[in-house]
Amino acid sequence: MKRNIFTFALIVLSALATQAQNSADLILQSDKSLTIGGYGHIDYSQPTGAAVRKNGTMDVTRMVLLFGYKFDSRTQFITEIEYEHVSELYVEQAFLQYKFNPAFQFRGGLLLIPMGRINEYHEPLAFRGVKRPFIDNVISPTTWREIGVGFTGLISSASLKYQAYLVNGFNGYNGKGVFSGASGFRGGRQKGANSYISSPNFSAKAEYFGVKNLQIGAAIYAGKSQSTRYNNLDEENQTAVAQADSSVVGITMLGLDAVYRIKALELKGQLYYTAISNSDNYNRFTRTGSKNNDLGSSMMGYYLEAGYNVLSHFEAGSKELIPFVRWESYDTHFTTGSSVVRNQAYQKYAITTGIDFKLNKNAVLKADFQWQKSEADKSYSKTINAGIGVMF
Repeated sequence: MKRNIFTFALIVLSALATQAQNSADLILQSDKSLTIGGYGHIDYSQPTGAAVRKNGTMDVTRMVLLFGYKFDSRTQFITEIEYEHVSELYVEQAFLQYKFNPAFQFRGGLLLIPMGRINEYHEPLAFRGVKRPFIDNVISPTTWREIGVGFTGLISSASLKYQAYLVNGFNGYNGKGVFSGASGFRGGRQKGANSYISSPNFSAKAEYFGVKNLQIGAAIYAGKSQSTRYNNLDEENQTAVAQADSSVVGITMLGLDAVYRIKALELKGQLYYTAISNSDNYNRFTRTGSKNNDLGSSMMGYYLEAGYNVLSHFEAGSKELIPFVRWESYDTHFTTGSSVVRNQAYQKYAITTGIDFKLNKNAVLKADFQWQKSEADKSYSKTINAGIGVMF
């Protein structure tokens, strides 16, 4: 069954596979010396349908300011300052870019990992529904950014955009194990905050837009998690070396994403597959008491989405009214090693259906209904969401 789902998702993505832009893209393309942009969204969520009443939550989820400064025609600096939940302050991006030519540009600093669509295009007008897709929190831990250097460029003759970076990896061990089957790699994001590196990782993505109304992307992330066990390691001490080697895992993440638009219809798809090596040794080494950790040996997730702008049949100016539906499937125990008993609660499904009302290209009202369940659940949990979003 898993193999059939995986194959089906690959076929759909290949078949579907408009070039998207985020706020940083728009600032990079600006001719002004100083450019200011931003985005934000305020959300409401209410669990419903359960036997036990639950309170809803209301949250200023994100308020973000972006600043770009152009030193000359070739040299720019971009930074993004983000408040999450009113009180949490982060630097989401901070990088220097130097343009040798459009096809070859240096980039270095705190970089968004180019994996999937949402990690780069995560402004509220760039995705359907109030919440980002589940797989972009669980499999690819949006917003995922690390410090690194590399190159990016646009090869117009080939209708191809690319990025390739060397970056520091996830914090997988800092005196205790960070990864698990329940949360995957999410707790390991170093976010540029006193990050440490024990080995570099490679991240790259290519996007093709040579067919009208169609964009398809393919990404890879490969390397090892980072471990404080390698700090001050005596390489002649074989026991210490073996312990350090047991505190890391190898990670190879592949991502495919596609968007196809024809008139008022928009189809999207996204797929992640992550192979994890050395997970058995990692689980045993990071055991808590008598219990091993439960990181699996691979993770997989995908979604398929369709939306339709009903106002396209009327003279509505820049307004859009887009009903949509999205199906997601993801499993952080897609496969497991000998140290772990597969947990059916980690194989989950979600249906999200709702409506986005774009007041113009920079402001949106959203509402949706979500059903979510795991293989271990008998019925779906249900949530109503609503929110407002802006981007400028």
